[in-house]
This record gives sequence, structure tokens and C-alpha cells, in this order.
Amino acid sequence: MSGTEVFLDDTPGETRGIVMRNGRFEHLIIQGERDVAEHRLGARCVGRIVDVQPGLKGAFVELGATPPLGFLPFGPGAPLAVGQKVEVEVSAEPRESKGPSLRRTGTGEGEPRLLADGPSVEQMLAALVPGQEPVKGLAALQAGADAEEEALRDGGLFGDVGLDLCVQRTRAVIAVDLDLAPGAGRGKGGRARDIANRLGLTEAARLIRLKSWGGLVAVDLIGVGHDGAAILADARSAFGADRDIVFGPVNRFGVLQLALPWRRTPVEERLARDGAVWRGALDMTRALRQAVLSDTMSARIVATCDAETARVAEPLVAALGPRAALVVDPSSARGQFRIDPT
Repeated sequence: MSGTEVFLDDTPGETRGIVMRNGRFEHLIIQGERDVAEHRLGARCVGRIVDVQPGLKGAFVELGATPPLGFLPFGPGAPLAVGQKVEVEVSAEPRESKGPSLRRTGTGEGEPRLLADGPSVEQMLAALVPGQEPVKGLAALQAGADAEEEALRDGGLFGDVGLDLCVQRTRAVIAVDLDLAPGAGRGKGGRARDIANRLGLTEAARLIRLKSWGGLVAVDLIGVGHDGAAILADARSAFGADRDIVFGPVNRFGVLQLALPWRRTPVEERLARDGAVWRGALDMTRALRQAVLSDTMSARIVATCDAETARVAEPLVAALGPRAALVVDPSSARGQFRIDPT
């Protein structure tokens, strides 16, 4: 498979955009109906400064939404003061215990509030792949599920070049470990090492993009004594031409460091933040929609689940149309469901 493919899964409750290049997932964009609009990437708001922190070189901003507060770094112009109104744009979505990062766009007036929504999933896909209409329906449902599964992995084996890749994130750093796969039968020097390192950088960059991660990245390359200029060229090719990426040199231990900008909430946090019941309702709705689209002969497709999940899922299932139905089974464990044609 070659070329670029774009998918849009617009299942009720959550929209997903997926980009594949040469048969590999590159981007998974998720927006849910429970998202705080003022915290979405690109949203514009009037905010009120509630706390100025010189030690952090910024100020905390109320956006007229639920916590956490936004953070506005100091920039050129007049200093920030408590009570001041500013117009801002979200430059990075919330992650962990941090609120959204903000960029000042002007002077604000009135109460803190949302001025304009951030771009939709479809608009972000159009920016990533201009002029290509996204595929919807069954293919998009499957692409969204497959991209999610891969985004939650730590890496994998690439037997054709003997590469073993592991990508993990802590609070402080994204650690990328490149190694030769067990039994690869290749030494750590020469052309084989260089090929494995090049592929490792490409796959690590792709997986980090797919996960929507940012921050400090430390890549433990295979071997030592590298051609620093060649490694840096490979890293720039793998991670892209974003002007906000900062590349460091390869040190004497064979470790390359770089810093990636944070933009979107990490995928694993998005999937967990609304709670198990909501996630279970979304999973069931997506499975029910897949069954409705696949089975065009049955009069109805019924999802059976516990009462708590059904209460949350009811409006989502109703939005699927008259062929989709929901039944409560008091004996079902929370989060378990089954899909049956009738």
C-alpha cells in the first residue's frame, strides 16, 4: 500500500480523524462532545489574569470554563497584571495536571468567554492533507480502531532490518531505545547499524506523532561513534520541518536529544479522562454503528448492556437512527455489552 489516505469517523459522541502514509498511521486526531471548547487547540477566548508568576515567567488565566486555568507565558509588550483582560488563542491543549497553554493575540474586553472554536477534526485533516476528501463509514471506523491500538503500543520489531524499537514517556522525557532485534544476526557496526538507526528514527517520529506527544526526547541509538551530521539529517527528515522543533547533537554515549512542541492532549490521556463509563458507552456505540453499517438486511441491531452504560449511551444510540436499539440487562457487568441483529 502506498500514498496517503485520510479517514473521518464521525460516530456520535466522538469524532476521529486518521491520516495514513504508505500504509502506516501518522496522525490520530480525537475530539469528543465532552471536550471543553475553551481548551481545544486553536480556540480563541477572552481571559482574565488571576495570578502572575515571575518565577514561571507567565500568568494563569481564567477562560470562563471549568478548571484547569490556562497559562500565558510572558511576551513582548506591557507586563501582565492581576485582573487584566486579554484575548488569547490556545497553542497547546491540557495534559496531565497542566492547563492549556495560551498565546496572546490582543487586548480583551468583557467577561472571560469563548470567542471562536478551534478547528474541527475535518478542518485539521484538510490542513494536514489539502485537497483530499476523507473516507467515512466502515473503513473510517476500522481505521480509527486500528490507529488507537497502535497509538497505545510502545513500539515493535522490524525484522527486515533487525530493529527493536521501544518508545515510552515519563513526566520528564520521552525515551526512545533503538536496538538490534534478538537473533538478527547482525553486528552493531557498519551499514546494517546505519540502516536500523535511520528506520528507528523514522518509526519513532511517526509513533510520537500518532500519540500526540511533545517535550524532551532522548534517542538511544544503536552503537557509538556515529556520524553526527548524518544522524541529524536523518532526524530532521524523520521529525519534520516544524520550526519549533529543537535538535541537539549526538553525545559520546550515542544519544540524540531533541525537543518537540506540545500541541494536542496525548491520545492515552484523551481516552482515559472522561471515565470508564463514558468510554464504555462510546465503544459500544461505535461497535453498534459498525454492525448497523455492515448488516443491511436485519430490521434492527440491538446493543445490550448494564443500566449505567445504557443511561450514558442512550442519546448516542438514538443518533444512529431507527435501526439501532438499546436494551438494558441487569445481569450485565459494567462495561460489557453484546450486539445482536433482530
